[in-house]
Amino acid sequence: MQYQETSEKLGQYREQITELRKQMRELQKSVEPQEVKDYEFTTLDGGVRLSQLFGRKDYLFVIHNMGAGCAYCTLWADGFNGALNHLEDRAAFVVSTPDDPAKQQQLKASRNWRFRMISHQGNQFAADMGYRKNNSWVPGVSVFKRHGDQILRVSDTRFGPGDDFCSLWHFVDMIPEGVDGWQPKFRYE
Repeated sequence: MQYQETSEKLGQYREQITELRKQMRELQKSVEPQEVKDYEFTTLDGGVRLSQLFGRKDYLFVIHNMGAGCAYCTLWADGFNGALNHLEDRAAFVVSTPDDPAKQQQLKASRNWRFRMISHQGNQFAADMGYRKNNSWVPGVSVFKRHGDQILRVSDTRFGPGDDFCSLWHFVDMIPEGVDGWQPKFRYE
């Protein structure tokens, strides 16, 4: 297929994706929130409750990250770090992992991450939210809303290669071969 013809067809697909996103936003507005309990997490500074993570915001993004051993989760987190100011202008933001706070801090420092991190080690948070399956952690995001004394989950989705939460996939998709077996690494030469 000629370049111009291909470019036009890809443009049509991108318009369809834009329309689907609009439909998804409309559906999201109609969701019946799920009440969740006020979980307690650990940080380097001690315990913190889910309700405290909102700060002055009405909404809270909690990233379900698999921890220091996952190069894919590190890739996503690197991207969130770059968008953090924009995200936190709209909602509170925190990354939750099964790692203990000291291990989290070590990874955070090595990557120059600026976001807050909490450990769900020892509690049922990840499992209750659907991000622990068959003794494995699952990456994703949950969005919570504070409504008086209630904490409501209003949205969530899993992460995976090619998703909408890492811009790298969309850039790589522009290469004719796409990912072609490429996988993220913790370090590149």
